[in-house]
Amino acid sequence: MCIVGGGLTGLWTAYYLKKAKPSLRVTVAEREIAGFGASGRNGGWCSALFPKSTAALRRLYGDDAARAMREAMLDTVDEVGRVTAAEGIDCDFERGGTLVFARDTVQRAAAQGEVDEARAFGVDHLELVTPGGHDDAHARALAATSSLAASFDPACARLHPAKLVRGLARVVEELGVVIAEKTEIMEWAPGRALYSGAGGEGLISCESLIIATEGYGAQLPGVGRRILPLYSLMIATEPLPAELWDELGITHGTTFSDYRHLLIYGQRTADDRFAFGGRGARYHWGSSIKPGHDRVDRVFAHLERTLGELFPAARGVEVTHRWGGPLGVPRDWHPTASYNPRTGVGFAGGYVGDGLSTTNLAGRTLAELIAGTESELTRLPWVNHLSPKWEPEPFRFVGANLGLVGTSAADLEESVTGRRSLAARLLSPLTGH
Repeated sequence: MCIVGGGLTGLWTAYYLKKAKPSLRVTVAEREIAGFGASGRNGGWCSALFPKSTAALRRLYGDDAARAMREAMLDTVDEVGRVTAAEGIDCDFERGGTLVFARDTVQRAAAQGEVDEARAFGVDHLELVTPGGHDDAHARALAATSSLAASFDPACARLHPAKLVRGLARVVEELGVVIAEKTEIMEWAPGRALYSGAGGEGLISCESLIIATEGYGAQLPGVGRRILPLYSLMIATEPLPAELWDELGITHGTTFSDYRHLLIYGQRTADDRFAFGGRGARYHWGSSIKPGHDRVDRVFAHLERTLGELFPAARGVEVTHRWGGPLGVPRDWHPTASYNPRTGVGFAGGYVGDGLSTTNLAGRTLAELIAGTESELTRLPWVNHLSPKWEPEPFRFVGANLGLVGTSAADLEESVTGRRSLAARLLSPLTGH
């Protein structure tokens, strides 16, 4: 068994394969170090979010399949917590839910619509938080952000992603998995992978080959235009005093966002910092991935300014860390966990930034697909989904960056008109909505 990519998808797949069959020989080939990519750099939301909304899944697959996907994601949050506790992975896992703030009337309507849709579908744990509610912390958070309301989903835990992925790497190595870091796969085909590492080039022969490279797959032969690397950047502040956190209403374990179109996401870290990120960095020609793309001063300034706008009481706090990296976006914004038993080739990814928990579901699903097991997991609607390829350049460059500009324009349009954005609806095929 050869797994290409030492991020969470590859490591979770290795973990469940070895747990099911300890004698299985598994090699994970990683071009950098385990967790180098999005797995170690993300916003730390272990949530039941799925890159396709419940509404989109209902339209695509019907109510039963959408409900099964939602239940699987809810179970996945619990599973990550169970495994990290059982395996002694100290990753600051704490379940506190997600607050999504509605800061104007358009966002207030979006929050109400999301809760109403969930209730109509039988999802009763999503709630609308309003001023004067029973939860003191949530009431303080609304006041701190000048929000009219917020949706609250308890199915999310805060964690430290790098601690999770490095801890999981340690666990799978203890199970007997070989993690070949600094080993690049140059070429692959069913049953074999040609690699280049510190000791030169070589050939891995295997019955099954799993491609688990997420956004970096755009640079891998045989994947290429199946995935688009879209950059997301983050900042972290200095540790803040407990009395300020009490004023802000963000308790340990709580993650937060709002209903703007240009996505933002944040958490209170275990050592009391803001870790705050968002989109805004452009797509680079030819799906280019370079270290220099990780740092964009304009986007870092936007994130710092946005954090201060969202939490005015935290304005002026020192930003001590800045980083970023690419996530993987399929053409239809729909992830997959796929395996072809005839060729022995599998592929998982396309999480569009919602991969911290979804990777665990992918790993469990791939392990069962490889074993030929029929189960609730292997019958989920994302299994063996095939997204269309992205367009060749220059159309890919124009379309991806037009979608980015459109989200910013949509936020401005809504703030001026007080109505849902027409630009957002027109550009929805490019932005996954």
